[in-house]
Amino acid sequence: MVTLKINGTEAVVAEGATVLEAARNAGIYIPSLCQHPKLTPFGGCRLCLVEIKGLPRPVTSCTTPVSEGMEVVTTSPTIERLRKTVLELILSDHPNDCMVCEQAGTCTLQELAYEYGIRENRFEGERRIYAKKDGNPFIERELEKCIMCGRCVKICDEVQGVEAIEFGYRGFDTKICTSFEDDLDCEFCGQCVSVCPTGALTGKLWSKQGRKMGVKEVDSTCPYCGTGCTITYHVKNNEIIRVTSNDDTPNEGLLCVKGRFAYKYVSSPDRLRTPLIKRDGLFFEAGWEEALGLIAERLQGIKAEHGPDAIAALSSARCTNEENYAFQKFIRAAVGTNNVDHCARL
Repeated sequence: MVTLKINGTEAVVAEGATVLEAARNAGIYIPSLCQHPKLTPFGGCRLCLVEIKGLPRPVTSCTTPVSEGMEVVTTSPTIERLRKTVLELILSDHPNDCMVCEQAGTCTLQELAYEYGIRENRFEGERRIYAKKDGNPFIERELEKCIMCGRCVKICDEVQGVEAIEFGYRGFDTKICTSFEDDLDCEFCGQCVSVCPTGALTGKLWSKQGRKMGVKEVDSTCPYCGTGCTITYHVKNNEIIRVTSNDDTPNEGLLCVKGRFAYKYVSSPDRLRTPLIKRDGLFFEAGWEEALGLIAERLQGIKAEHGPDAIAALSSARCTNEENYAFQKFIRAAVGTNNVDHCARL
């Protein structure tokens, strides 16, 4: 363990931790745009600058490891002036369209501009304009809003191992792009969307569906497979408008394309809402008691006439592990056959 002082308060952290991690463990706030707990340090946004006794100039706290006896100052007039200047420089090449941005209210950049009271910008000059819009079906990429924090690139590489996007070009022309600047063509897990601190990456299905006002968040479990990822439904007017996931969950906020984007089925007019029973080749709606009673009657009849091994059962990958366990137990113990299997895929 390493002992250091942060703003005069003693802190003890594990060896190898960064100054930013030590400060946050001690409940001390340091602003940052590029740092994320799932990713390796990047030091790209320069907002987490701190002063360390004995060093001639401020350093980025997210890339500086702690050392025994280190004395850190996280806020001072000089530090706050530097942070505000860095923030102004970032905003000088950022669209000022928060009124219609999908991420308004949940945008880290917007919150920092509010925190530092930035209404007007001292820096004017050429701004990046990108005419091409990505034609992929799920993820809206608005490169004008990208602040080059690198979060999307790093999570795609370090967590997903896909490397679908990367930094391209140099200097003012630098941007996050795909190979040969084609439309994004990946698994569309949306991990890049989940870590973007601005409105540069959003879901296309979310567009103009709602932001914060009138939206209720409901924690649930993804219904698509037995993994049981924890998800959060954003509901407005009794309809799901987007899906997100919290980092503090067993799946650590990581979802697949189905869990993150395939939620429209809930409100589909084609969705079955009641059991159906076939009579004379046609399906008719029935109540649950009637449908379950018919199933029990037919299973009992087949078992009585032909024996339990005349019955076979297939379970579903969309069920939870607990449901699949109960299902096979019912087939083996109640029906009396081992003819039970699982498709193991959707």
